[in-house]
Amino acid sequence: MKGESRAEVMSSARPVGRQQRPEAVMEIEKVDIYNAKSGKFVTSVCGLKSSSTILDVKKCVQQQKNVLHPGRQEVRLEQKGKGLKDTDVLEKLGIKSDDRLYVKDLGPQIGYKTVFIAEYAGPLLLYLWIYQRPWLFYGDKGSSALVSSCTHIAAGCWTFHYAKRLLETQFVHRFSHGTMPLFNLFKNCAYYWGFTAYVAYHVNHPLFTAPCDLQIYLALAVFLVCEFGNFSIHVALRNLRPPGSKERKIPYPDSNPMTLLFNAVSCPNYTYEFGSWVAFTVMTQCLPAGMFALIGFYQMTMWALGKHRSYKKDFKNYPRRKAILPFLL
Repeated sequence: MKGESRAEVMSSARPVGRQQRPEAVMEIEKVDIYNAKSGKFVTSVCGLKSSSTILDVKKCVQQQKNVLHPGRQEVRLEQKGKGLKDTDVLEKLGIKSDDRLYVKDLGPQIGYKTVFIAEYAGPLLLYLWIYQRPWLFYGDKGSSALVSSCTHIAAGCWTFHYAKRLLETQFVHRFSHGTMPLFNLFKNCAYYWGFTAYVAYHVNHPLFTAPCDLQIYLALAVFLVCEFGNFSIHVALRNLRPPGSKERKIPYPDSNPMTLLFNAVSCPNYTYEFGSWVAFTVMTQCLPAGMFALIGFYQMTMWALGKHRSYKKDFKNYPRRKAILPFLL
C-alpha cells in the first residue's frame, strides 16, 4: 500500500453507489370497522401493518365475524364510496391507527365457475330436449311432423355455442373474482333457461317455416366466424393474465387475425357474441331469437362500457377505441 494516501485508501474502501434503506414498516395498532349500510360500529381489527392489504383487513374481520368471509365483504374508505381492491395497500390508501373503514355485506356467495356451468348447461340440455319435440310442448303428433334442415342446423349451432361456453369456463377463463352473490345463480339461470325454452319452442315447432337455403347458409357462415372470433378473444384475454394472478394489461391483437378487432373496440368478445346471435336470428327468422339477441346486446353493452371506462382510468396510454361497436359505441 506504499504510495497511497489515507484518503485514497478510504475512498477505495467505500461501496460503489448509494445504499437504499428499506422503507420502514409501520404498525397500525387498530382500525375500526363500520357497517357501510347502517353506519354502525361492527368491530375493531388489530395487528395490521402499513404494508397490509385490504385482503388482510378482510381476513381480520372474518376472525371477528365468522360469517363474513373475504369473498362476502366489500371494504370502502367512505360509507357511500366505491369498493377497494383486495391488493390495495393500507399505506397507499393513507390508513393509519384509529382510522375507520366501512364494510358492506354482499350476502351469500357462490363460485363464478359454478354459476357459469349452471347457466350454460341448462340451455344446452333444455334445447336438445325440446328439439326432440316432446308431447308436453307439441302433442302426440309433434314428433311425427317433418323437420326442416334449418331446424337441424339451428340445433347444431345452439349446441355448439353452449358446449363451447362450458369448455371455455372449464379450461380457458381466468376469473378476476372468485365468487358472486348467490342470487345471481337464480337470476342468470332464469334468463338463459327461459329464453332457451322460448326460442327452442318456436324453431322446433311443426309449423316452423324456414327461410331460403341461401339465407340459411350465409347466416351459418357468419355464425361460425363469430364463434371462432369470440373464442380467439377469450384465449387472447387468458394469455394476458398469468395463472393465479389478477394482473391487468392492455389487450392488443396477436398473431390470430380474429383479434384485430382489438384495434377498434375494447371488448371484441361481446362484439362477436352479438354477431353470433344476429346470424342465428337471420338464419331462423325467429322473433324470440331476435329478442334474445337484443336483450343480450343491451347487457353486454353495459358491461363493455364499464370495462372501457375502467381501461381508460387504469391505463393513461390506453389507445383510442370504442367499447363494443367499431366507430359507433
